[in-house]
Amino acid sequence: MSNFIEVQSVNKTYQRGEETLVVLDNLNLEVPRGDYLALMGPSGSGKSTLLNCIGLLDKFVSGKFKILNKDYSLLTESEITNIRLNDIGFVFQNHRLFQEFSALENIIIPSLIKKIPFDEARKKATQILTYLNLEHRMDHRPAKLSGGESQRVAIGRALSNNPKFILADEPTGNLDKDNTLLIFNILKKITLDTEKSCVIATHNNFLAEKMDRIFLIENKNIKILE
Repeated sequence: MSNFIEVQSVNKTYQRGEETLVVLDNLNLEVPRGDYLALMGPSGSGKSTLLNCIGLLDKFVSGKFKILNKDYSLLTESEITNIRLNDIGFVFQNHRLFQEFSALENIIIPSLIKKIPFDEARKKATQILTYLNLEHRMDHRPAKLSGGESQRVAIGRALSNNPKFILADEPTGNLDKDNTLLIFNILKKITLDTEKSCVIATHNNFLAEKMDRIFLIENKNIKILE
């Protein structure tokens, strides 16, 4: 089984004036194809930073990083942008939907950015909403959706470009127990149906224990809990 993500001895620091803040130190991680993985750790441990780096929204300061079997250090800015747009789906704690657009339109937007014809983008978005059992809500704007429905639309948007893997940062943090379980089951179903990988940063031990593996960020590094 090939790895979608491989990081070896990576480090991440931030500069605060004259102080260097070490967030990740000599960290190693592999994300195989089709794995459903939990990323755990206390607030401030570096979960979001790690997701941002492997999602190409930020950069490690040193170490080896391969994404989709490509050496990150050899990628051009154009190649990095293409991977970010085409191969990675992001889901955040706050769904970040465009309030002025309907559920359908929110899912269509990434396809239009890629210059996919509107009719094709609309057909794909409709199929995604049906897959998520939201076809009856496709014309509703976010203000008319529940928290769980909004997060499902956010997942649909992440799926719109058929990414290789999904990175979710506390996607159920603002949801009640029932919607938390629903979102968890949807993401699990996606990995089973499509062999996409999914890495979820979460504080929810109950959900994490149901996933394939648990990565615990501890002392700026990762410990694997089997």
